[in-house]
Amino acid sequence: MANASLYWFRQDLRLADLPGLIAASKSGQVIPVFIFDEALGGDWKLGGASQWWLHHSLQKLAADLRAIGSRLVLRRGETVHVIAQLLEETGAQNVFASRQYQPWADETEQGVRKVAESAGGAFKRYPGTLLFEPENIRTGGGTPFKVFTPFWRACLKQPAPAQPQPAPALTSPNEWPHSEVLDTWELCPKKPNWAQGWDTLWTPGEAGASTALNTFLDSHVDSYGDGRDFPAQPNTSRLSPFLKFGEISPRQIWWTAQNAKQRSPNEAGSIDKFLSEIGWREFCNHLVTQFPAMPDRAWNPKFEYFPWQRHGANLAAWQSGNTGYPIIDAGMRELWQTGFMHNRVRMVVASFLTKHLLMHWREGEQWFWDCLLDADLASNACSWQWVGGSGADASPYFRIFNPIAQGEKFDKSGVYTRHWVPELAEMPDKYLYKPWEAPELTLKAAGVELGKTYPNPIVDHREARETALEAYATLKNVAMA
Repeated sequence: MANASLYWFRQDLRLADLPGLIAASKSGQVIPVFIFDEALGGDWKLGGASQWWLHHSLQKLAADLRAIGSRLVLRRGETVHVIAQLLEETGAQNVFASRQYQPWADETEQGVRKVAESAGGAFKRYPGTLLFEPENIRTGGGTPFKVFTPFWRACLKQPAPAQPQPAPALTSPNEWPHSEVLDTWELCPKKPNWAQGWDTLWTPGEAGASTALNTFLDSHVDSYGDGRDFPAQPNTSRLSPFLKFGEISPRQIWWTAQNAKQRSPNEAGSIDKFLSEIGWREFCNHLVTQFPAMPDRAWNPKFEYFPWQRHGANLAAWQSGNTGYPIIDAGMRELWQTGFMHNRVRMVVASFLTKHLLMHWREGEQWFWDCLLDADLASNACSWQWVGGSGADASPYFRIFNPIAQGEKFDKSGVYTRHWVPELAEMPDKYLYKPWEAPELTLKAAGVELGKTYPNPIVDHREARETALEAYATLKNVAMA
């Protein structure tokens, strides 16, 4: 197969608007490959929820390839070794791929480059994961941005991203290399099946991503500007898992959104607000390229001296949604039961963990990594550090979300909270977010027995806030060399 090439799929599980795949199609025969490398990323290998999505996404990608007369070759093992094997088995020489930005991506790609060159070919890497490549967005002084707003402003001054391209026709080899069977990878949970029912909530794959985007822009974006903060309302796109696995490209989102603005100029403000969230994803990836240790270490080195606490019982209560604060518990239960959490609630539960409980932001980062379908390494790390105060352009240390006020403001009618915390379903609105203040007769009428049917608060809000402020104040005296 002298004119054959491998296309190495990673977090770009689609056929349309994939520059590397288009380039591969022009070079001759294409052998699409996905490698399940369980060691890649170390502690940041795919979490349980992401593995569920990966299974279904690969199913869809394989079906889409079959529909155009191609196949998806699945292999399990160490990436560079598997690529070398496939090059030898097939006689292919070139390896095409989309650029990735994880801290380990460059080293892995260098290994692939070496084996491709040893086979007499080359490793050819293309953009396709971000709107703007990190090295192209710089301050006036030529340094990377550290604050989001000027970063996104600089992005918007760049030439518009190229128009997305349709899926290419692929020429297949006469003989296919062996492919493993996806089910043998056991990516989906069985005993217990904690993902039961997820297939009714989500439709992984390229077609599912397109449907999600169009549904959002056609039916919900008009309420996005203000409505995105209300978890009971369907005003968010829920595109993040599709973006994480590359089932849709940022360029497709950008141009579909721009076309929607042309059709509905009155929605332009909400659409721009939505696109700024895509900008936050860009910002996070740009930060990780300049500070690869960000998933593990505080971006602000002063926070290496922060007096984080270790209370295993409090962490367990937070993880299971049993803190005694209804909006916190609703969010954590939504996460466990659906693999997702509304963004407003993510900020509130993250603030509670890092500031009310003074637990290290890495504890939350790791829990989200395992439980979120959209657990993107850069966004997860940067967002947790933003809330905890240690990140770039971080939330001010004194910004401590009041879990009572947040529930009353953003879920005033209690629809979201009562759904995920059904033991409080009969509580009157007045006491829903502070059931410990309800009279005994009110609790009894609602079928609530604090400490038994629903927990007492694991910390007092006022006391926890004061303790957090004192802890953050200790950083003022930290002198950095």
